[in-house]
Amino acid sequence: MGKDCSRRTFMKGAVAGGTVMAMSALSYSRVIGANDRVSVGIIGCGSRGRDAHMKGVHAHAKSQNMEITAVCDPWRIARETASNMAKEWYGKPARMFSSYRELLALKDVDAVMIASCDHQHTMHLKAAAEAGKHVYCEKPLARYMDRLNAAYDAVKKAGVTVQIGTQLRSLPSFTGCRKLYQTGILGKVGRIEQCRNGERPYWYGYVKDVKAEDLDWKEFLADQPMRPFDPVLYSGWYGYRDFSDGPVPGLASHFIDLVHYITGAEFPKSCVSLGGTFTWKDEHHFTCPDHVQALWIYPEEFMVSYSTNFGNGSGNSFKIFGDAGVMDMVTWTAPFITAEGGPKRRGEIRGKLPVEDVPMPDHFLDWLQCIRSGKTPNASIDAGYQHAVACIMAVRAYDTGKRMIFDKAKREIREG
Repeated sequence: MGKDCSRRTFMKGAVAGGTVMAMSALSYSRVIGANDRVSVGIIGCGSRGRDAHMKGVHAHAKSQNMEITAVCDPWRIARETASNMAKEWYGKPARMFSSYRELLALKDVDAVMIASCDHQHTMHLKAAAEAGKHVYCEKPLARYMDRLNAAYDAVKKAGVTVQIGTQLRSLPSFTGCRKLYQTGILGKVGRIEQCRNGERPYWYGYVKDVKAEDLDWKEFLADQPMRPFDPVLYSGWYGYRDFSDGPVPGLASHFIDLVHYITGAEFPKSCVSLGGTFTWKDEHHFTCPDHVQALWIYPEEFMVSYSTNFGNGSGNSFKIFGDAGVMDMVTWTAPFITAEGGPKRRGEIRGKLPVEDVPMPDHFLDWLQCIRSGKTPNASIDAGYQHAVACIMAVRAYDTGKRMIFDKAKREIREG
């Protein structure tokens, strides 16, 4: 009866006759009752799927009445490990599959968490939305505009709750940065930059021995051409352009998402990018760049700069530069502002002023709560679409050596 009353209240407040109402009603129909257990499936049981996604939602299993009931991964070892984790937590092993198709066919699974490889994200997201599942999907959301548009449209049509895995925007510290930025205390912002460096590319840490008999090689390749099994190609996929595009979508997706979250900007006007493999040349023949620089121009009239140096780990930076001061966020949990370098500083910033936290539910909890409430998650499909556009622009600029522009009306990226 309570649910019926909520529906009447909702419909009374809706905008009659329009698309907004239709979409809201559809989203509402997907809401799971407070007393119903949320059954979650895991698509991709690697370290991200197990250590971040599974542990992240399990922390809220009791308070949110949820359970991980199914897992899928093309590698037998990974899915068995994930299934055993579920058995330890819930008293019975999660059902195991090598293909996402089998998992999505389960009628009793309400939501899925996608921690698959980058080249599979849009494929898995689109299929999950079409199956009527709520989704938590890792970043980067997409590698290609046509697939991004198709997955985005599927989510909107289905009315499911989607949270993108740009979890930094749910940190109280960065939400505090957003609140402070909106006061205008930094003056006119002209540049936002991040340098995210390391002694070696992150993909080296994933290389491991994998046996061909333990892996559904075709399922892993997905839409990529068939080729002989290679354990390094599989386990070190982060470093190969067939499956990933390197540091900009891999790391800068977080940065770009925070730029959008803090400033309120949505899409860049243009982008240029350069880079290459300059330091790490060895027997693995990784094809993702170990050095890259990307620059975006936004309609709000500021430049956004991202660079990665995987030849030297020093020089990390994350700053917003205004003509009245600078916001320093290189330490994610302890950002601060100063008047340093501001030619038009007004005396509002004195000394080193810590940014106050704004309390937020963690990213996984926010998703689970929104599944029940029907509210929009903190990193919605729209936020994911925006960071994906910026990253795709940078990758295409890197590949072509030409400036890329985004046409929002046509949902296209082209040279310009």
